[in-house]
Amino acid sequence: MTMTTHTKQQRVAGRWGVAGALAATVALAGCQGFFDVVNPGPLSDEELNVPAAVQGVVTGMSADFSVMFDYIVPVSGMASDEISHGGSYTAEGLWVRGIFRAEDVNGQWANMQRARWVAEHGIERMKGVGGYAFDTNILSARAYLWAGLANRTLGEIACDAIIDGGPKQANSVYFTRAEAHYTEAIRIATAVGGTAGTAVANAAYGGRAAAKAALGKWAEAVSDAQRIPINFVYNAVYSTNSSRENNQFVSETWVRREFTVWGTRWANVFKDPRVPWDTVKTSSGAIQKGQDGKTNYFRQRKYPDLGAEIPLVKGTEMLMIRAEERLRAGDINGAYGHMNTARTFYGLPALTPAASLAQAWTDFKAERGATLWLEGRRWFDLRRWGAETGPMNDTFLTGRATCMPISQNEVDANPNLH
Repeated sequence: MTMTTHTKQQRVAGRWGVAGALAATVALAGCQGFFDVVNPGPLSDEELNVPAAVQGVVTGMSADFSVMFDYIVPVSGMASDEISHGGSYTAEGLWVRGIFRAEDVNGQWANMQRARWVAEHGIERMKGVGGYAFDTNILSARAYLWAGLANRTLGEIACDAIIDGGPKQANSVYFTRAEAHYTEAIRIATAVGGTAGTAVANAAYGGRAAAKAALGKWAEAVSDAQRIPINFVYNAVYSTNSSRENNQFVSETWVRREFTVWGTRWANVFKDPRVPWDTVKTSSGAIQKGQDGKTNYFRQRKYPDLGAEIPLVKGTEMLMIRAEERLRAGDINGAYGHMNTARTFYGLPALTPAASLAQAWTDFKAERGATLWLEGRRWFDLRRWGAETGPMNDTFLTGRATCMPISQNEVDANPNLH
């Protein structure tokens, strides 16, 4: 089943901000007649600590994550081998060449940290709301899930960990925090049960599997991954309601022509439902050029409209985790078994198991890359494989940035970095 995180109406509240949504609710509650409205006045911070506010708090977490993630997707895509830049933007023109400067990532860094901060501090606020049953409410499980996903994104994108203006720490700190948040999400979602509880628990198990894999806990990662149904998907939600709710990656690839599949390895992949793209031509039959007027424009079709959702946890990703664990153990046939299960799900023919580990790793990297194409995950995959030795080693990022540096704004504002 495909699960979304919340309704589009809830998402509008999140885009306003929690205080704005609640103020609107209170204002509506002050209506005596259709045209008789009493202004309740400004709300104090303490007045937001009520059970009715919790939905808005969690919706805000989801909204802030979505605002951040739809541009992390092209950042990861350009920094790796998923998409190229055929547009007019300066920073992106550097990123696609593997060059990341601290002054160019202020917005991306701030949005990732905001998504983490809002989720983590929102959880602490929810714990103190009188009359709210924190340990038995699905909203608490969802809050922990968003905290885990925000930390996962930072772990996969950022070079170093900075928590709330603290000192620079190892990147693994984000994955450790993510694992703990996912564990709490599983605990509460399991207690809640039902369809909603199962969906959040599955998403948290899948997120925890990825975090454990990143931390090198492969046996534990497989234990979590094998719980997830192959057809399960948990999404970041977008909407056409307003520009802030739009999937901005779609805006840059359908409204504008900033990013192109041309020039990447995926431009040689045809008729694969995991990697949908097309060639756009002008009225004269020539290949349409990108926003720069010279680069061939091959358009991604995975996200065809401004409300297109972006997968965050998928059952087929779990099969890739299980396949990678088998390859790391030298079990070629076991790895292909998992890869071919995923291929069958997508309607693709089975692969013949390779005769060598080197070829098996080549096949696996292509399968995982196609499965997670344009989902913001590829840069980290190439980074971690680049740190390995033997047949799993990957050289694509040699001479290129392997992660996003701490932003210049963070450096300037954080006394621990001086």
